[in-house]
Amino acid sequence: MLVHPDFDPVAFSLGPLHVRWYGLMYLLGFLAGWALGRYRARQPGSGWTAEQVDDLVFYIALGVILGGRIGYILFYGFSSFLDNPLVLFRVWEGGMSFHGGFIGVLLAMVLFARKYQKEFWPTIDFVAPLIAPGILFGRLGNFINGELWGRVTDLPWGMIFRQTGDNLPRHPSQLYEATLEGLALFLIVWLFSAKPRPTMAVSGVFALSYGIFRFLVEFVRQPDAQLGYLAFGWVTMGQVLSLPLIMVGVALLTLAYGRRPAGRA
Repeated sequence: MLVHPDFDPVAFSLGPLHVRWYGLMYLLGFLAGWALGRYRARQPGSGWTAEQVDDLVFYIALGVILGGRIGYILFYGFSSFLDNPLVLFRVWEGGMSFHGGFIGVLLAMVLFARKYQKEFWPTIDFVAPLIAPGILFGRLGNFINGELWGRVTDLPWGMIFRQTGDNLPRHPSQLYEATLEGLALFLIVWLFSAKPRPTMAVSGVFALSYGIFRFLVEFVRQPDAQLGYLAFGWVTMGQVLSLPLIMVGVALLTLAYGRRPAGRA
């Protein structure tokens, strides 16, 4: 029987400053996205400069942190916010929503594109391959924190999370998500975007792939206690929020590849 290592949430301390693993994982995600963006900007005809990538990552970070936290409170913890509005600022305790962060990044890209006079969808297509490493590190942060565990299982890799208080083996769903939403998503989108694609195609592949992966993982992830199942004894908030992403992905791919070549009826 596997047992969660019950990590110390503090990675290291510098005097009175305590650096937590959760925050460190987000930092690594931003650094990975920055390095990949710099690499893509150096490619011939990219239309991007290193300085623009630096500014881009700053905008992404604001979108992820603000959107992710606000989205989590709105989607999963609104009652806690009503009881104590300061819970919004307790980011070190965990509680970030990908879907909220996704919306936050889209809004941040509107501002970024306006500042640099870039078109919105080509900007999103450039950003999409840079996001998955951040998801990978974020899910590893969830695993280190011992949060967002899976449902009870009798599979041999079931893991006991002491944080649940029931000593029952559960799916290590954080690692499933790190593998699918992080590593697999990165490989799919990065390799797909390595060749010139129609505008919106890369964004469509990202939205569709993430939506499918997240929808599937929700079948083995324990739903949030304050929400439970929303319908039919199995539908979760994560699945409800993932369905629009799947539909957006299909719509973007249809638009990208459904355009007729110029000059043809």
